[in-house]
Order: sequence, then C-alpha cells, then structure tokens
Amino acid sequence: MKRPFNIISVLLFAVISTVNSCPPSDRAALLAFKAALHEPYLGIFESWTGTDCCHNWYGISCDTESKRVADINLRGESKDLFERAGRSGFMTGYISSEICKLTRLSSITVSDWEGISGEIPKCIASLPFLNILDLNGNKITGEIPADIGKLQRLTVLNVADNQISGSIPTSLTNLSDLMHLDLRNNKISGPIPITFGRLRMLSRALLSGNSITGPIPASVCLIYRLADLDLSLNQISGEIPTCLGKMTVLTTLNLDCNKITGGLPSTLLNSAVGNLNLSRNALQGKIPDVFGPRSYFTVLDLSHNFFKGPIPKTLSSASYIGHLDVSFNHLCGRIPAGAPFDHLEASSFMYNDCLCGKPLRSC
Repeated sequence: MKRPFNIISVLLFAVISTVNSCPPSDRAALLAFKAALHEPYLGIFESWTGTDCCHNWYGISCDTESKRVADINLRGESKDLFERAGRSGFMTGYISSEICKLTRLSSITVSDWEGISGEIPKCIASLPFLNILDLNGNKITGEIPADIGKLQRLTVLNVADNQISGSIPTSLTNLSDLMHLDLRNNKISGPIPITFGRLRMLSRALLSGNSITGPIPASVCLIYRLADLDLSLNQISGEIPTCLGKMTVLTTLNLDCNKITGGLPSTLLNSAVGNLNLSRNALQGKIPDVFGPRSYFTVLDLSHNFFKGPIPKTLSSASYIGHLDVSFNHLCGRIPAGAPFDHLEASSFMYNDCLCGKPLRSC
C-alpha cells in the first residue's frame, strides 16, 4: 500500500531537484564553452560534472531565484589556484560564441591564462545584463565588437595585455555606466573617439601601450569622476587640453612617450594631479612659474622634451615634490637651493643646455 506513496515522493523529489538546478540549456552552453578550451595542469574543469551547473562547478555561480548562470569567474592567477597547484594557470583555445546563450550573465572573467586566442565573440554585445567583461592577460586577437555600446549595464571593460587591433569603437562611448576601462598593451590604433567625454561615470581610463593617434579630445574634461588617465606609449599628437588641469578628481596623468607638442598648461601645476608624467614628447616653451602650496607631486617628470629657460623659482613653494626629472631639455640657469632640490640627484637635471648649481657643477 505504501508503494504508490513512495513513487510519488521520488517523482516530487525529482521535480524539486530539477527546479533547484540550472536549466539544461545553460549546462549545455557551459559544456560547449568548456569544449573550446584546454587547461592541462590544474584540472579546473574536472568539477564540471553532473546535471546541476549551479552546484560546485568551479568558477560558476547562479542567480539564487532564477537558477540561471550569472557569473563565470576563471582567473589564471587566482590565489585559489596558486595555493592548490603552486603555479599560475595556462589555458589555450578560444572563447566560444556558445557563451552568448547564457543570457542572464552579469560577469565574464576569463583572465591571465596567457594562451587563450581567437576573437571576442561579437554576440557578447547582446548580453543584456552583462556588468563585467574581463579578458585581460591572454592572446586574444581581432577587434573590440563594434556594438559593445549596447551593453548598457557594463561597468568594467578590461581587455588589457592581449593582441587586439582595430580602433576604439565609437559605440563604446554609449556605455554610460562604465567605471573602469583598461585597453593597455594591445595593438589598438586610430583616434580616441571625440565623444569620449560621454563616459561620465568613468574613474580609470588606461589606454597605454597601443598605437593610438590623433589628439586628446577636450571632451575628456567632462568626465568629472576621472581619477586616472594613462595614454602613455602611443602616438598621440596635438596639444594638452588646458581643461585637464581643472578636473577636480584627476590625480594621475601619464602622457609619456607620445608625440605631443605645444606648451605645458599652467593649470596642471596647481591642480589635483599628483602624478604627472609628460616625458618623451615634443613639448616646448618655458616651464610655467606658477607652483604654490596646492602643488603636490609624488612624480613630476618633464624629461626628454624641448623646454627652455630657467627652472621655476616657485617650485620651492610646492607643498611636496617626491620625484622630479627635467633632464634632456634645454634649460639654463642656476638650480634653486633648498627643498625639494636638496634631495634630488644629478640625473634629474643632466643633459640640459646650461644648468648649474647643486647637484650639478657650481655656477
């Protein structure tokens, strides 16, 4: 008499288990994603077994209500992997477009695996809930998807240290919630979009180590939350926008190793910027004599330019100068005495036209 009840109990358990596990379509998409990758040392995919991809599948987490896959978090340099295997990860293969079938994804992190190649699937731009896209530290080629601007919830875009080419898509400036943009060390060319200033929530824009050309758009100054702007090691030309020195949050400005011309805006020397590297450009004219108590620099590097005239006397009134480098210019005259000059070495002043005084030869 109890047998029908037992059968019903088993059926109910099976139904409940199915409801509480990830949908078969999400599991199939993850297995197809896995099939395009090869990880020979750490066995991180060995846990990807069973019917429930929400339970104990390494790097996978699901939405608690819908049970849909929400996050893929696979880092080749994660602390977890180091502790388990004593080495960083290495993975080859490519990122399959099957990942786009996981339509509830909020974050994709597949970073620091060194050997993952292929292109970023264009369909990634169709994932409506995507908040984080982090693919740094691989060998990904191709271009940033032209429709990347459709990802209206995206706050982090990190594709640094890959082999991505092409230009920065104009649609990228539609990402109104973007806070962190890291495109460093790729093969990106072309100009910075003139509408870059539409990224009003951006706090870090790291674009160094590419082949970006053209001027710095003045619209950058509209990004009132921007704290870190790194455009170094590119082929950027034109003059430095004066308005950069009027940004109240900008603390790091790296423009070194470009083709920037014109003078040094005086606004930058009495601003919030405390790490200023303008070395190895074609800047000219005199260094503005406008330093004051608001001038606080952990780094002030003006080396390898065409500055002329004396070292500004007001530099002594700066509240702090940690590292100063004005070498390889055309400066002339006596190096001021006292702070901050008394702790600087001769290398900070060498290869100018006629500078003299400590730490160089006496005048």
